[in-house]
Amino acid sequence: MSMDDRIEELLAKLDLPGKLRLISGAGMFRLAGDPAIGLAEMPVSDGPSGVRGEHWDERDPSVSLPSGTAVAASWNPELLGEIGALIAHEARRKGVYAVLGPTINLHRSPLGGRHFECFSEDPVLTAEMASAYVEAVQAHGVSACPKHYVANDSETDRFTVDIQADDRTLHELYLYPFERSVRAGAWMIMDAYNSVNGVTMTENVLLDEPLKGSWGFDGVVVSDWTAVRSTAGAAKGTDLAMPGPPMLWGAPLEEAVRAGEVPESAIDEKVRRILRFAMRVGALDGEPAPAPDFSAEQARDLGRRAAAEGMVLVQNDGVLPLRPETTVALLGPNAALPRFMGGGSATVIPSRTATPVEGLEAVLPVTHTPGVRLAEQLIPVPLELVTDPETGTPGLSLRYLDGDTVIDSQHRTAGNLMLFGDKKAAEAGAIEVRARLRADVQGDWQIGVGTLGQARLELDGELVLDETITFEGTDPVGAILYPPQRSVTRTFAAGQEVDVRITVATPPAIPGLGVILGLTFGITRPQRSASEEFDAAVELARTSDVAVIVVGTAEQIESEGFDRTDLRLPGRQDELVAAVAAVNPRTIVVVNSGAPVELPWRDEVAAVLLSWFPGQEFGAALADVLTGATEPGGRLPTTWPKTLGDVPVRNTTPDSVGALPYSEGIHIGYRAWLKDAVAPAYPFGHGLGYTSWTLSDLTVSGRTATVTLTNTGDRAGKQVVQAYLSREQSAVDRPVRWLAGFAGVTVGPGESRTVSVELPQRAFEHWTDTGWATEPGEFTIHLGTSVTALPLTATIG
Repeated sequence: MSMDDRIEELLAKLDLPGKLRLISGAGMFRLAGDPAIGLAEMPVSDGPSGVRGEHWDERDPSVSLPSGTAVAASWNPELLGEIGALIAHEARRKGVYAVLGPTINLHRSPLGGRHFECFSEDPVLTAEMASAYVEAVQAHGVSACPKHYVANDSETDRFTVDIQADDRTLHELYLYPFERSVRAGAWMIMDAYNSVNGVTMTENVLLDEPLKGSWGFDGVVVSDWTAVRSTAGAAKGTDLAMPGPPMLWGAPLEEAVRAGEVPESAIDEKVRRILRFAMRVGALDGEPAPAPDFSAEQARDLGRRAAAEGMVLVQNDGVLPLRPETTVALLGPNAALPRFMGGGSATVIPSRTATPVEGLEAVLPVTHTPGVRLAEQLIPVPLELVTDPETGTPGLSLRYLDGDTVIDSQHRTAGNLMLFGDKKAAEAGAIEVRARLRADVQGDWQIGVGTLGQARLELDGELVLDETITFEGTDPVGAILYPPQRSVTRTFAAGQEVDVRITVATPPAIPGLGVILGLTFGITRPQRSASEEFDAAVELARTSDVAVIVVGTAEQIESEGFDRTDLRLPGRQDELVAAVAAVNPRTIVVVNSGAPVELPWRDEVAAVLLSWFPGQEFGAALADVLTGATEPGGRLPTTWPKTLGDVPVRNTTPDSVGALPYSEGIHIGYRAWLKDAVAPAYPFGHGLGYTSWTLSDLTVSGRTATVTLTNTGDRAGKQVVQAYLSREQSAVDRPVRWLAGFAGVTVGPGESRTVSVELPQRAFEHWTDTGWATEPGEFTIHLGTSVTALPLTATIG
């Protein structure tokens, strides 16, 4: 029996309530099943940079991989093949049928708060990486879910913003990565919160055409969580409303169908797609495909290699790579407290992490002090400082209380707890955290709590804090992930211990989903005054061979849920870099951000390395790159400006009626920079290695460009050959240049390699009122190593 015949057979066995149960979730991260037809429930998970599973829980950790910009900076789709296999392994280990990723929206403005999770400002590079991800994950029977369809390119008012964009802009830029994902065989696509041209995306005609129409997408369109707006919208193109249990598409939808307001045929089509999806992932008529085999060591090795391949060396006067005997002053707030990943849905909890301090101390003589701190925020209490009073082992005790009755007790091993869809908490009146805290150094300690609602803090049985904590932001993700903090200060001797008890009133449970609450037991260790710490860092730099400063953004700057207001590094980081560079000309700055930041001191330092958010193996990968054990393999997937004022496309804020016009049309990213003839700090495609190159002998045959690439240095290296097209005196508005194709190659010292770059027909086409068209005549092809370093040109018809 064919798949289609089997689907019709099963559909015929379902009554209307049975059908409706399948088109809404059965939980926060779970698709409904039906035992009567042999359909299993199907857990799904956020998955752009690791597979969290259904719950945020350190007892079931996940591999933390480099974020979207770091992966795209590799310009290596083959790397996505390896990453996709590991993602599939993690999904199978956690019982997950679909990973909600990759995020393939574009970097329209560098102020977009979630750009770390997206690949690039360019639709072609994004499409290449997206299709590689989809193919790699689904090769192992786990569904990918490219998101968010479409134009979810900023976070401000993301639930209500109306994106105003013409058809050409949508098709040539924002839809293209999704088109390529469908061509790669995607089994699921997530639609977005926002509206496009006046209609919310869960009901937008773009779901019918081009997605399910000319592209032929036969998978499931799942809503972003809570994005379904109406019962009547069930007649439109979204197939699955998440999360569950059914709300708008439950009893109200059954009434609408029986009243003839929503055709049952529309429900049948959604069920067909869900059944087809279930058959593909092994939840119906079969078993899930076997997981790829990854040991913990293999996963760490891949994470380390991937992080290094995405690091972009944008500037180097010869100070890198470092020799083994080099003494290093390791400075900056992110050296010991780096950002491994961005905030929001992409967050996972790894079993281990490697900081820059740990990585560099393993290979070089290092002395560390931060110099500056980003904020006076508590950090989750380190495991080595707390003992669970119940078990006597490192960690803390979490108890669910109903008055004096203990409903449940858990041993936990993290100071930051995420109760996400917690049904046990729904039975409790309060949640309690207890631990014995040991002060490892003498001085003033801050001890506190981060949460929402009524919170109490007791130290050695004394009530020291009792407050109702409220959230002042507007996005619920921020309220959960970054709740407000409250703390008290106590002076301890080294080795002194104190019993800590935090009690939080349980918030109301969401029907069918349980309690959602972020709870942090946080501390701040004693520290020097800001001026003493700053001066100590400068003096350390003065007396060391080199200074390595790890700067970066904070969780409250780059995350799902809000956009950035500027591109400056927070705190006194710029001041620290300038002061250190003034006393040590061999200053190397590592920028630990997911998207561009201003670097006003870039001409004053010896080297600048962009690490992005590189995942759990940050420290080891950074040590590899700085010492030359591995070459920095990255090239910029997005333009880095000198200042925000130079950026051609900045606006992420809707107008007074909620509209955000994409008035720049097809000119975003480097296209807009070229159109305005403004030089950025570092152009799209730029990146250095530890060797030198020449390009020669460009030839064009059909739609293939061929060039000779020669490594003129004394060590092997990687180069990314990039091909751009231009069209003089075109009859249509075009970018000055646009990326058509690329090829990454590794070449030994003194060796030459013939490199071919394929130029797809789509690169020559533009969108018209009647579809895709090719303007007759010749185009110019430009070959080189960035959008502004293009020494070779030829014509192509």
